[in-house]
Amino acid sequence: MTVEYAPRGLVGVLTPQANTTVEPEFAILWPPGIAMLNARMTSTKPTIVARLLDYLRDLPGAAAQFANAPIGALAFACTGASYYAGVAEEDALVARMQDALGIPVITAALAVRDAFQAVGATRIGLISPYPDDLTDAATAYWTARGFDVAAVSRGAMVDGSFHPIYAMTAAGAAAALAAMPSGRVQAVAMLGTGMPTLGPILGQPFVGDAPVTSCMHALAWRSVCAVTGQAPGRDDFLAWVRGEGWGARYRERMG
Repeated sequence: MTVEYAPRGLVGVLTPQANTTVEPEFAILWPPGIAMLNARMTSTKPTIVARLLDYLRDLPGAAAQFANAPIGALAFACTGASYYAGVAEEDALVARMQDALGIPVITAALAVRDAFQAVGATRIGLISPYPDDLTDAATAYWTARGFDVAAVSRGAMVDGSFHPIYAMTAAGAAAALAAMPSGRVQAVAMLGTGMPTLGPILGQPFVGDAPVTSCMHALAWRSVCAVTGQAPGRDDFLAWVRGEGWGARYRERMG
């Protein structure tokens, strides 16, 4: 079914309730012919951990907000939930959702995994915007996925803001990326869908020879592959790393 503003594919995106980054970055990242519908995931739980787990475990209910809209893939724009739930729970839920919906279901964490695999990276570096407990959970998650976490660089959280992760600046993310040691890793991921990462990736798309991606960057790339029927591949992913297409849109948007 053709959608007027999405002749190449329509993506259903699920975004955490207070996230201020997902929709603006996706608006820049989508290539011509791809569009999205967005729905907010909500939770009244008092702690970040409880809210993150709510988002993942209520994925069927959140996806129901799209009703019978002709989305070609469902993108779960939250990584912290995957880290706390763990590999087995994430994989089982994604499999159930794909069976129920009949379309690809892509979590941000799985999109980053596919990016690592596309470039043959096993030794990885992480840029974390998280507090210690969530950084530890992220490291454990990637280890469970079979990767060697060789380096972790931390961004400065913004105390006293509406949200310490979502209020992080691109400059802070870029500083954490610049601190990643060259030569120790084969690929770098900037974690969290709330940390602004497009400017930092354009400014430093490689650490040495290691390509740099982020949760939002990888999720957009992987979602486009899914809705267009294109197999995830090294050359296409590296074009995204270099900012081909979206880099010009970013510069125009940011002035």
